[in-house]
Amino acid sequence: ILGPDVSDVDYVAWVSDQDAYACSGQKCSAQSILFYHKNWAKAGIEDKLKTLAARRQLDDLTIGPVLTVTTKRMLDHVDDLLKIPGARLAFGGKELKNHSIPSIYGAIEPTAVFVPLSEAAKPEHFELVTKEIFGPFQVITEYDSAADVETVLGMLERMEAHLTASVVSSDIAFQQHILANTVNGTTYNGIRARTTGAPQNHWFGPAGDPRAGAIGTPEAIKLVWSCHREIINDFGPIGADWTTPKAT
Repeated sequence: ILGPDVSDVDYVAWVSDQDAYACSGQKCSAQSILFYHKNWAKAGIEDKLKTLAARRQLDDLTIGPVLTVTTKRMLDHVDDLLKIPGARLAFGGKELKNHSIPSIYGAIEPTAVFVPLSEAAKPEHFELVTKEIFGPFQVITEYDSAADVETVLGMLERMEAHLTASVVSSDIAFQQHILANTVNGTTYNGIRARTTGAPQNHWFGPAGDPRAGAIGTPEAIKLVWSCHREIINDFGPIGADWTTPKAT
C-alpha cells in the first residue's frame, strides 16, 4: 500500500519492481497486488514501474522461466482480468520473445493489470483479482478517499493468506490506521518498506514456544499468524546520492 504522502518516488518504484518481478516473481511474499494513492498516480508511479519492468531481459535472467505456472495459464488470467469493467493492461501481457522455454513452464514479460478499486472489491471479481500467480505478475489499483481506504482494508481482511505486506508511507496517522486494521503476519512499515527480499527475521511462529519447529511443521502450519506478528519499521533515510540499481 502506497500512502497519500509521496516522496523518494524512484526508490519506491525500484523496490516495487524488485518485489514483484525479481526472480520472475517466484519468491516468498512477492508483491502480487499494489494499492497506490492517487497522489502516486500523479507522480507517475505506473510509468516508472513500466520503465523498470522493461529493463528485464531473458539474456541476464532478470526475467526468466516460471516453473509452476504455464505461459497459457498466465495469459489466460490476464485476459480474464481484462474482462472486468474498467480494467486495462498497464504493461507486459505478452509471451517472451526468442525463447526456448518448454511450454510446460511459463515465459511472459513482467506484467501488471490495472483493475478499478470499486470493481476489484465486488464479490464477483474479488477471487479473480486476488488469485495468486507465482510468476512475474501483479494487479495494480488506485484509491483516493477515506471510503476507499476502508475498501482497501476490507479487501485485505477478505484475503485468505495474510502473508507479508508493506505500508509505504511516512504519515504516522496513516501507518497506524493500516497497521491497526490488518492482520498480516510480517509487515514492513515506512517509506523504505518492501514485501520481500529483506533481511529481517520472518518468524512463522508459534511465538514463545521453545518446542516450535516453525515453518514447515504441521504445528506451525496450523498456528501460522495465530500469535506473533512482526512489524518492521524502515523509515530511511534514503541517501541523497542514491541511484536506481540494476535489475536482479
